[in-house]
Amino acid sequence: MSNTFQVDLRGIVDLLSHHLYASPRVYVRELLQNAADAITATGSTESGEIRITTGADGLRITDNGIGLTEAQVHELLATIGRSSKRDELGFARHEFLGQFGIGLLSCFLVADEIRVHTRRAGAEPVLWTGYSDGRYEVGPGEAREPGTTVTLLPRRGAEHLLTGSAVRELAELYGSMLPMSVEVDGRPTTGGVVPWSAGRAELFAYGEKVFGFVPFDVIELDVPEAGLRGAAFVLPTPVNPATRGGHRVYLKRMLLAESVEGLLPEWAFFARCVVDSTELRPTASREALYDDGLLNAVREAIADQLRGWLVRLATSEPQRLARFLAIHHLGVKALALHDDEMLRIVEQWYPMETNMGSVTLAEFRERHGLIRYAATADEFRQLASVAAAQDVGLVNGGYVYDTEIIERLATVDPEVRAERLEPTDLATRFTGLDAETELRLRPFLAAAQRRLDRLGCEVVIRAYDPVTLPALYLVSRAAAFHDELTASRDRADDIWGGVLDALATTAPVDRPQLVLNARNPLVRRITAIADPELAGLAVESLYGQALMLGHHPIRPADAALLTSSTLGLLDRALPGGDR
Repeated sequence: MSNTFQVDLRGIVDLLSHHLYASPRVYVRELLQNAADAITATGSTESGEIRITTGADGLRITDNGIGLTEAQVHELLATIGRSSKRDELGFARHEFLGQFGIGLLSCFLVADEIRVHTRRAGAEPVLWTGYSDGRYEVGPGEAREPGTTVTLLPRRGAEHLLTGSAVRELAELYGSMLPMSVEVDGRPTTGGVVPWSAGRAELFAYGEKVFGFVPFDVIELDVPEAGLRGAAFVLPTPVNPATRGGHRVYLKRMLLAESVEGLLPEWAFFARCVVDSTELRPTASREALYDDGLLNAVREAIADQLRGWLVRLATSEPQRLARFLAIHHLGVKALALHDDEMLRIVEQWYPMETNMGSVTLAEFRERHGLIRYAATADEFRQLASVAAAQDVGLVNGGYVYDTEIIERLATVDPEVRAERLEPTDLATRFTGLDAETELRLRPFLAAAQRRLDRLGCEVVIRAYDPVTLPALYLVSRAAAFHDELTASRDRADDIWGGVLDALATTAPVDRPQLVLNARNPLVRRITAIADPELAGLAVESLYGQALMLGHHPIRPADAALLTSSTLGLLDRALPGGDR
């Protein structure tokens, strides 16, 4: 047995009119949209007129469009969900802005009663009256010229949205670019001019008016397959890349919304757009774009045009490109992870932090050949000064995307060599001690090793620059991973502890090193101390200092050792302490 759905018309009206739209303000947009469609159906938008009047008896909007017959009134105004408006009127689907039925329901956000007085040439005038409880009436209308008049009787609490000032503001917002004449209480609200048809100076002024900032630059946009024209306004200040910027989108010169997302690729967060399209599709609420193949094609086409602008800057205005990169480097670097042309722009023009100053990767390659980099900012801080003293150039790859860019550059270009600098690699560049000195220091090193054994650290002594650095704590990535694994195992419960124990059995056995500098005067004095306890305290203090200078994590055992060694040295230094 088959049945049909039972529809509560009052509930459907409430659902569509109160929950489909984000704001009751959109009712003006929907009224303008229907009037503009009716004028478009006549085939002559130049002579089209839309007149809005406001007063104590409500709002009235009149157009000289094609009008409706009684049959079309039943079909188009009272059938919710029917999308055949354009076909019924005999025009191609893309000619019109929206649909009568659903769009008109938005008026129930501000009115309890809607009256549509309409006449089509050659037909009798018709009066359609709709109520917010789902009822409607159709009867004969008064004699009038072809066209339509919609009257809204305000609901209690919504009167402020139908005042002359409010309606004028909304009409200017939504319909300022419509190609037909629009007036509110006798005052024109549309110029019928699109901003990108003017000069660049006007575009800059328009961007400042709409977005509230003076653009760094303006990029004109053109995507013929979507009938899209517009402009991208480049922000003059940095912006959080996680913030999705909204764009001002018009469809057939009617404002869709002021904060439409998804028009640009994610990396282009440095631009805000104003565009008009004849072919992109809106969602049912007409407050966003329908995400389909055409929108994807538009997004890619705009991305190509933004990319082309960057290439032109690199070729003809490198100084402006440098200023742009100083502001919006994150967006360009994100694009460089996928685009070879942008990767070359970043290599040639974006300065990165190195231990030899701020230079581009191209300049760094020219000076050093091999691109050695630290993958994290902590690694760079630990190694920068020591590497510079050994004449080893080092790039800080710890900023967003920098390591990925360096590695990708080496992947796409066989002439580029890149290598992540291991902390322990520096030890191979240090000068070893002669046999006599090494033999003399063996008892000291053995005693120092006993003091740090419980911390899992190996003590060695080498000669290296800078002389002012007494000790350096070096830990390989494998050893750092092993330490993190051990710390996690200590915090885990029995089940996860067993899993981490199994992983720990495969961890490498190499240990972090405390490398004492044989060229440092303080280290030389410490190695000559006859008192083993005092020498041990000094070594423990150097260990703690090396951890802090290298920005290494301080474990509880390290903090306890640093405290005890400091207090021990103070006790020795102050009068009355142990000698």
